[in-house]
Amino acid sequence: MKESIAKEMNDAGSATGLAGVMQALEQASNVYGAYIGLDVHKETIAVAVAECGRGAPEYYGEIAHTPKKVAQLVERLSARYGGEPLLWVYEAGPCGYGLYRQIVETGHDCEVVAPSLIPQKAGERRKTDRRDALGLARLSRAGELTAVWVPAPEQEAIQDLTRAREDMKKLELKARQTLGAFLLRQGKVYAGKSRWTQAHFRWLETVTFDSPVQQIVLQEYIEAVKTAQRQVASLEQQMHAVLPQWSLAPVVEGLMALRGVSLISAMTILAELGDISRFDSPRQLMAYLGLVPSEHSSGPNRRQGGITKAGNGHVRRILTESSWNYRFPARKTRDIEKRAEKTSAAVQAIAWEAQKRLCGRYQHLLRAGKVKQQVTTAVGRELAGFIWAIACEVMGKDHGSRATA
Repeated sequence: MKESIAKEMNDAGSATGLAGVMQALEQASNVYGAYIGLDVHKETIAVAVAECGRGAPEYYGEIAHTPKKVAQLVERLSARYGGEPLLWVYEAGPCGYGLYRQIVETGHDCEVVAPSLIPQKAGERRKTDRRDALGLARLSRAGELTAVWVPAPEQEAIQDLTRAREDMKKLELKARQTLGAFLLRQGKVYAGKSRWTQAHFRWLETVTFDSPVQQIVLQEYIEAVKTAQRQVASLEQQMHAVLPQWSLAPVVEGLMALRGVSLISAMTILAELGDISRFDSPRQLMAYLGLVPSEHSSGPNRRQGGITKAGNGHVRRILTESSWNYRFPARKTRDIEKRAEKTSAAVQAIAWEAQKRLCGRYQHLLRAGKVKQQVTTAVGRELAGFIWAIACEVMGKDHGSRATA
């Protein structure tokens, strides 16, 4: 529906200028019978209604946040506006997408909007549930809200799995840090090359303390590390198990042809982004991930700063970690070739082109005096473009013409 409105506005604008645009905007404002703003909390939902036109929104009231009460609210408002489609909006937050799916199933449209992109008055110092609901209804009617992508239930389940693995990995790293700090305080230093290997754990078994209490502390710290490792390994096994049933499994295999992108990395990227080919260009994907430079320009002066970091932090971290692999010369190793065997010749060609480009880019920026963190960020931004190209190739969408559009 929104795409057809945009097309009508473009056609009207090109045909009759400003008058055509104004007519298209008037038609767009009549698409919905009303605009419903919802300020959603765990137990309650504040509701406001903005009817078509320029009138002030009406505060409808507060309801309990239960499926039954929501269904009753939808039924009452639908009857109030003669069965016309309504547009419901609420902010993305910890309550998830259950409310979105319930409303969409009734035949109405619903948008989950990005809280960071909601316009705010600079002098506004009062915030209540009533004001938030009224503001959402008014801004939705004006078309000033930015909707976020809502994953399907299957997609959300994979996303929960990858995020759980990431959370367990953080606990493992924290347990390692705590154990290492304890040993360092007591003057117990491992002389081997690599820690957390089998040899390191064998060394930990030989560490003793005069105090029985400290010996118990050591064993508890070691057990915490091993427990976290078992949890991470279990979740990774589950990721391998569910991959064949996932609709995006072919895209995962395609991304694994890239250097530095393992199954864990590929699944995390797609769990967070879904169908990457939905982006019109690689630049749009880079901006979505917050990998483009910030800018503060005025008049003839143009000033660019660090990356915006305004997008998905999970994917941005994966891309940065993967970028470190391009510090070495371009080379088709045995592991990369083994992963690429499952993909088409076109995907393998994109992956090899990415490796040649990014390995050279890494060394060029390093020789130019850029710090390694900036280099990996720049390489990660370009890696996102190759990921987009592979996703479009696997999904059967033309990525060549769209990338240059």
